[in-house]
Amino acid sequence: MYSLERTTSLEQIVKKSRFLAIGVPIASELEAKEALAAHSQADANHNCWAWRIGQAYRFSDDGEPSGTAGKPILQAIDGQSLDKVMVIVTRWFGGVLLGTGGLIRAYGGTAAACLRAGELVELVPTLQATIRAGFSDLAILKARLTAFEGVQILSETFSGAGAEITASFPEAKSEEIAQLIADTTSGRSGLALKQ
Repeated sequence: MYSLERTTSLEQIVKKSRFLAIGVPIASELEAKEALAAHSQADANHNCWAWRIGQAYRFSDDGEPSGTAGKPILQAIDGQSLDKVMVIVTRWFGGVLLGTGGLIRAYGGTAAACLRAGELVELVPTLQATIRAGFSDLAILKARLTAFEGVQILSETFSGAGAEITASFPEAKSEEIAQLIADTTSGRSGLALKQ
């Protein structure tokens, strides 16, 4: 799965109507709402949009005939197998009616062209885990974890016996990470996956 690397935009004129598509990487419904608020154009006739995050999705025709804007934008996202993406297509009416088919092509086509123009980044499934380590193992363990590609230390809490590290890492590397921890600490520490 892929997502957009950063916000991207593309503009097209279709039979005198101006269409502006803005593609935004998002991680939550709240971020989608914030993106819509930030990129909607008050002087436009319509601000139509769609987003997908995993199995969740939403779309809006914003006053256009039902099914002519939001759904084609969502189909543009799905057609390029993208996730964690929102596309807002704004229309300034140019005086020529496009008809149902014309609207579907204009909204879906502008959204798809915008997404094709953007730089993509691969979405790597990650896991979070807790690692308990004694003080004697802590420095070397942290050094080896941070040197491992894709591992991020999210937090550390200390107790009398040592530390508890919360880390995220690529799901595909979980067995290698578990082995690295066991080898580094001579079996004194291990991974406890977070649900």
